[in-house]
Amino acid sequence: MEFTHFNENGQARMVDVTEKNETKRCAIATGYIKMNPNTIQKIIEGKMKKGDVLSVAQVGGICGAKKTWDLIPMCHNILLTGADISFEIKEDRILIEATVKTTGKTGVEMEALTAVSVAALTIYDMCKAVDKHMEIGDIKLISKTGGKSDFSLK
Repeated sequence: MEFTHFNENGQARMVDVTEKNETKRCAIATGYIKMNPNTIQKIIEGKMKKGDVLSVAQVGGICGAKKTWDLIPMCHNILLTGADISFEIKEDRILIEATVKTTGKTGVEMEALTAVSVAALTIYDMCKAVDKHMEIGDIKLISKTGGKSDFSLK
């Protein structure tokens, strides 16, 4: 097995995608932030002092996707053609889903995972004053299309 992130001297490198074909690529990731039902109610009613939690988290997640290359050392700087974050409110948690797209030589899995992570962290930041027991979890890739292989948990 060849490790793509190491050069011939065994040192870390960014993978060379020069010869790869450009394809339409899409990745979907999910996760959640668990919290007290009273905190959920404050979010729904718009009573959090820092503002509209889900709107800010949506923007935060998109910004996170755009900055993934700056956060993860070996990620390529990818021109994203689309990024969307959606939320589903449950009794004790908020489910987060990120869909990220590009047309390029490398995939956007890391961008989708980063989008979910930053959206969850944004919610945490905006709610931490009223809920000290929040839990972020189950962040995972659900599907990816484009490139050599497709993947789906759906």
